[in-house]
Amino acid sequence: MLEKKEIKRLEEWDKKYIWHPFTQMKEWTSESNLIIEKGKGSYLYDIHGNRYLDGVSSLWVTVHGHRKKEIDKAIKYQLGKVAHSTLLGLSNVPAVELAKRLVEIAPKANITPPIPLFTKEGGQGELSKVFYSDSGSTSVEIALKIAFQYWQNKGSEGKTRFLTFKNAYHGDTIGSVSLGGMDLFHEIYRPLLFQTIQVNSPYCYRCHLGKEYPSCKIACLKEVEGAITKNKNEIAALVIEPMVQGAAGMLTQPKGFLKELRRICNKHNILMIADEVATGFGRTGKMFACEHEGIVPDIMCVAKGITGGYLPLAATLTTQDVYDAFLAEYEKFKTFFHGHTYTGNPLACAAAIANLELFEKEETLKNLQPKISALEEELTKFHKLVHIGDIRQIGLMVGIEMVKDRKTKAPYPIEKRMGHKAILEARKRGAILRPLGNVIVLMPPLSIKEAELERLLKITYESIKAVTE
Repeated sequence: MLEKKEIKRLEEWDKKYIWHPFTQMKEWTSESNLIIEKGKGSYLYDIHGNRYLDGVSSLWVTVHGHRKKEIDKAIKYQLGKVAHSTLLGLSNVPAVELAKRLVEIAPKANITPPIPLFTKEGGQGELSKVFYSDSGSTSVEIALKIAFQYWQNKGSEGKTRFLTFKNAYHGDTIGSVSLGGMDLFHEIYRPLLFQTIQVNSPYCYRCHLGKEYPSCKIACLKEVEGAITKNKNEIAALVIEPMVQGAAGMLTQPKGFLKELRRICNKHNILMIADEVATGFGRTGKMFACEHEGIVPDIMCVAKGITGGYLPLAATLTTQDVYDAFLAEYEKFKTFFHGHTYTGNPLACAAAIANLELFEKEETLKNLQPKISALEEELTKFHKLVHIGDIRQIGLMVGIEMVKDRKTKAPYPIEKRMGHKAILEARKRGAILRPLGNVIVLMPPLSIKEAELERLLKITYESIKAVTE
């Protein structure tokens, strides 16, 4: 444990020098000033020696737990080789090996009859090329630029717009913010953004059509198809967080929604971009969320869990047909002029390879299923709390929506900060959570033990009860 003098100095420096993300620094107090010193398994330890269950996987990235020896070892081994070498005009061993592995585990279509994707033969296309970057936001930026230039390279200059969804969140850079559909995060930057064709997304608890699932027969899908049909000659790509909109509060999509979007995109000659930054690498119970509906996007963005929560890395995967549209003599300038200094960083790629090897060695996805079932069963108990409006779950991604009035679904006023109050209560009980407004998010490491999961749920239940009742 650190000495009191050093602890005080760290707390003072943190307040004096660091501007924390998504944080109103005017409210930054000693109570919220939690400084982490180390981690082990499902736990994080602060500079005072207090232990906390990591209930949000350190912002949705930790997969096999903290200080996983196999990933530690892989990074140390790579340090003995080279820490970084550019991918511009060169390559490196871990980047090559990881690209092959990513293509091998990428979603494969299992729809019968198969949906024809964008291939020269008109047959089933698969994700076969990997473009590296360093964060989820940049992986989406890359997807946007690829989709835009794809159509320019093919001579369809009119296809320049993107179809996006309300409540969407795709990152913080200008292009990814342009795709966003959350006014809280995006509205202030509107003058800087390009316009998209935005449609309503499924939010079954608060359906904008006033209908109920499944009797609605996914009526919101008809709105999306109508917008696509009207603007099909302008739309370069549809961009979606498959199966669940994470930052919006874990808004899950009805069964069949994603599959039908894939069919609609193909029907109208539109690329589909799947933002799997949050949902990839086992979060939904499958390696990728697209697998739940057996579809393959034309472009897929991955990040967060790709290195098991160790180092920044992202990748944008495309089909062969998309890649081929950029092949030409240099003087035709069809090259994809984009790159990052740390593209394909060897240390990060080495961590990612070790992460994927653990999925196979420890049968992570198989062992995850009993935890998902246990989580689903335990979550039903939360309905006993009178201020719980809705509980949304897919895999180990959970959103618990608190409401002021369950009968009317009236939300708590923003100034009440109910989500924030609940997570501070959880800290007192030994768990780190992070809210999305009035929604409490649970997204623990996939490696969490069932006893730890049970304790996390108990803490969450007690914390919500304490601040709402």
